Amino acid sequence: MSNLDEADPHVPGTIFASTALGSHGPQVKWYPDRAGRTLPCLIVSIGPNPSVRDDFLPPIVSRAAAPKVIAWVRPNHVALLDFWTNGASWNRREVAAFLDGLLPPP
Repeated sequence: MSNLDEADPHVPGTIFASTALGSHGPQVKWYPDRAGRTLPCLIVSIGPNPSVRDDFLPPIVSRAAAPKVIAWVRPNHVALLDFWTNGASWNRREVAAFLDGLLPPP
């Protein structure tokens, strides 16, 4: 699991990228500030055509954030899916290489 602040994905707020958790499909969560289990967030699917899967934020906040998060997921979906599927067994160097290889939004 990794919390990416604005310095990494160049998206304001925090993007939470994880390995497979629970029974839902591949996704990232976006938080307006820091990530937290009980904090409201925007959930975006991971894939070549990412979309908002769930939204627990005020509409004005999610409308501003969703296009930015989607624009970041799109070019990174292959790496994010690899992390989702295989990342639980990766060592520190493999996780660092994954994080360092993520692209900023176009």
